[in-house]
This record gives sequence, C-alpha cells and structure tokens, in this order.
Amino acid sequence: MTAAPGVYVRGTARVGGKTVFGPLDLSAPGGEWTCILGPSGVGKTTLLACLAGTADGVVLEGAAGADDGRPLAGRVALMAQSDLLMPWLSALDNVLLGDRLRGDAPRAGRAGCLLGRMGLEGMEGRKPTALSGGQRQRVALARTLIEDRPVVLLDEPFSALDVARRAQMQELAADVLSGRTVVHVTHDPAEAARLGSRTLILTPTGLREITPPAAPLPPRRPDATETLALTGRLTRCLLDAA
Repeated sequence: MTAAPGVYVRGTARVGGKTVFGPLDLSAPGGEWTCILGPSGVGKTTLLACLAGTADGVVLEGAAGADDGRPLAGRVALMAQSDLLMPWLSALDNVLLGDRLRGDAPRAGRAGCLLGRMGLEGMEGRKPTALSGGQRQRVALARTLIEDRPVVLLDEPFSALDVARRAQMQELAADVLSGRTVVHVTHDPAEAARLGSRTLILTPTGLREITPPAAPLPPRRPDATETLALTGRLTRCLLDAA
C-alpha cells in the first residue's frame, strides 16, 4: 500500500438551500485514526459522503480532497450506517462484491480469513436474512476491510454489536487498518476514546478538538485510567452540545 494521504473537507454543505454543516475546516492526518462525534443531524454522515464522493443532492461550497493533491476516487473505502448487503448473495459473496464488480479475481481465501477472525466461521454460505443484525454488520465491515484502501471512512461501524464483540472488532479493525487514514463517525464516546488519535466533536457551530491522552495506539485499553477519563470528557462535551 502506498502512503495514506491526509484528507480534508472545507466549507459549507447545503441541501435544498438548507445548511447541513459549516462553515468548517476538517482535516484528518494521513495514516491516523480520526473520530468524529456529535449530536444526530449535525452533518457527520454528510461529511463522510463529501469525502467518498457519494453526497448526491449536497452542494458543498468549498472543497473535499486529499492533501497530496491527487483525486480521492479509487482510494477510498466507505462503510455506511446500513449494511447494504445484497440479499441474494451469501456472506462470502457479499464480502467479495467489490472484486466481482471490478472484474478482479475473487480473493475468497482472504475473505474467508476475515470472516473467521470476525467470529463468522461456518456462516460464509448464509444469506443476509439468516444472519443477525450484528452478524450482518460484521460482514459489511469485512467487505470494507478487504478493499485495502489507503483512506477508510466508517459510519457507526460497530453500533449493532454487543459490548464484548464491539471491543473485539475495534481491535481487529485497528490491526487491519494500521497505517491507513481512517475517518470514523461514532455516537459512542468510549469507542472514540479507545480508537482516536484525533478526536473531534461536530456541533452546529463547528468543530471542537478534544486532545486524547498519549497512551499507545491502537487501541487504548478500555479500562485504562486515561481512556475512562477521555470517555468522561467526551460525554460531558456531548451533553453540553445537546
């Protein structure tokens, strides 16, 4: 993988003349994990869509791109809030969807390995209707990780998982995405406290950065004093922004 670029979104986004966010200046450093929290409806998902080039109907009065000056197209993997699994495909084939759409040789071994690491061994042949919500979300995560892109956008990627599984998937994602530029939208302060090398809170008035502790990444231990303290700070900031 080539060096992961930093990414940015600058300006104001509007839909039908109504402001979704901005003006703001978001920058996510290359090769680091940036977490974005904030109240519902404040524009977090729209920020990711602007970076992914999927912001249909959104007018961005500004710019979104990479700090190396090259287009982001073809260098981004996006995991949306909904799993977007194809109901007629098996779990394995859903993970391999990108390969098939591009006409590439399906990396079945790699896909099977990812599903196994996610606790889905033996479920490769199941259709989405035979999977729980948490299992479906893990399949969608595997589909994102297998793309092996330098820039990865995650929108609530662990929201359907129980506490133990969520912690496991955070650690797996941190391992697989090491060295990538990750922009991660979450409503969970504890999640941001574990994963973020940079932590931002988006409010209707703009962005506020909360400096994380200097604990090793990724990820921080969930029960470490500095992680718990940062979780508390983020929670208080979100309460103040509500």
